[in-house]
Amino acid sequence: MNAAPLVPATYGRTVDGDLAALVDDTAYAAIPGRSGLRVANRWRLRKPMSEWRRDDFHGAIAVVADALGFNNLIAELVRHREELLRLDRKRGNGKVATPWGKSQSSEIYADGVVFHSTASHGGIKLDRAHNARMPAAIRVAGSWYEEDAEWAKVATGFPDLFTAYERRHAEKTLRDYYPNCWEAIHGRFLAPGESVENDRRLFGDNHRHDWVVVSAIRSNEHPEMTDCIARLGGRRDHGDERRFLVPSDEYVAARFGFVIDEARHLEV
Repeated sequence: MNAAPLVPATYGRTVDGDLAALVDDTAYAAIPGRSGLRVANRWRLRKPMSEWRRDDFHGAIAVVADALGFNNLIAELVRHREELLRLDRKRGNGKVATPWGKSQSSEIYADGVVFHSTASHGGIKLDRAHNARMPAAIRVAGSWYEEDAEWAKVATGFPDLFTAYERRHAEKTLRDYYPNCWEAIHGRFLAPGESVENDRRLFGDNHRHDWVVVSAIRSNEHPEMTDCIARLGGRRDHGDERRFLVPSDEYVAARFGFVIDEARHLEV
């Protein structure tokens, strides 16, 4: 007989008819978008689920394809919360100087592995012994691993201190933003489409002589067109600019930039 879950989860729908779930004290709603359901969240939403509205939520933690994807994500988040309880991370109480200023709070993952948060940023500090045990390919010399991406290196080096949910995101973060580190750890090269940073570099190499849009706005003078400013290779720091009109039903703000077709797109 399976034990009852340690973390409560309830399911339902919002006043807008969106799929919804409450996991412990965090509310989630699956809001329809262009490419699936955008899973938005809100901490301590103090009203019945049937009264939740889309404007109650801020940001998004994931995009899923359908209701099954939403239910699977919620189940993963429940397991994540339960694993956190078993990991039993402790609240720290010391004010520590960090690369981002004085810490305002801290969380102890293990002796010598502490997450510090400041008013503007945060990260994980490893003591000398733990940092020496990090694989050389992902070791940071100063022992500070910032919270946006470098935390994934710590999760890779010390997976037992992280939940399965965190490890999954750490693997993706390392692959997307530190592809050379990922390749060194896993012993293989990443293929196109497996890493955001690799794909960005590949796009730059393939289009360094093309005019790539860096800003765009609907044209007031030509309602069916989008007014685009483009630079060679899409470089934003410097370089000559050219202005083009692109049919609005064709223009798509692609991940690394829209490439101008000089044979078809009118320069103005």
